[in-house]
Amino acid sequence: MDIITLIKALILGMVEGLTEFAPVSSTGHMIVVDDMWLQSGDTLGKYVANTFKIVIQLGSILAVVVVFKDRFIDLLGLNRLSKKKRTTEQGGQHLRLTQVIVGLIPAGVLGLLFEDYIDEYLFSIETVLIGLVVGAILMIFADIYGGKKPKVDTVDKITYKQALSIGFIQCLSLWPGFSRSGSTISGGVLLGLSHRAAADFTFIMAVPIMAGASGISLLKNWEYFTLEAMPFFIVGFISAFVFALISIRFFLKLINKIKLIPFAVYRIVLVIIICIVYF
Repeated sequence: MDIITLIKALILGMVEGLTEFAPVSSTGHMIVVDDMWLQSGDTLGKYVANTFKIVIQLGSILAVVVVFKDRFIDLLGLNRLSKKKRTTEQGGQHLRLTQVIVGLIPAGVLGLLFEDYIDEYLFSIETVLIGLVVGAILMIFADIYGGKKPKVDTVDKITYKQALSIGFIQCLSLWPGFSRSGSTISGGVLLGLSHRAAADFTFIMAVPIMAGASGISLLKNWEYFTLEAMPFFIVGFISAFVFALISIRFFLKLINKIKLIPFAVYRIVLVIIICIVYF
């Protein structure tokens, strides 16, 4: 495998890691970078390229697990002492695994029902542009009309009703370009959560639904894990993990301060640039 192919893997992994959990649409960026500049599908074949995108998404998921490792240990009941401490600090409240599951149900069900349709008809530059614009509008709307003084300042205070409502709003992210974090953080803010609380819940929910979807896709594409393609996959996975780790930590520190409008503006600017360059 030549060095150019590995550099493509590095760049695609970087794009995935930096954009997967920011409200800017990783799918949109991946389609744009891959189709307009890198054309990785021509390097190793369409199906290997599709498998690669699954692999680098798993790298991003691993980064979330690392950042929220203590939270996941608590949710799974593997650290009773830590859970007791958090429960006391939050006045007897803490995020429950059942709340996360409730939030996962709507998008999980729709994703399974319409997976083939989405893969066949919605992954294109045009549909991504629509998702980027509509998602930006939702984010601006959330910042303007969301509660100025959020009632829920920590993810531990989220209710089952809010978790389910955010789950339904997450269904918007099935449209490529809309962004999972963009839709769910916007929905959370509109429902009375702080930007940080909504972001925390978004990232925690993302792990099981993304891992499940990626796992199923990986099983379907297992035959493409050849010795020739492995360096391509490994470089992309590591790149996505490292850059996602950096991106998540940076995003969580800033989200309560900068909120969503700067990301919405970025999305609109990106749409203008894509239209000029691509069309």
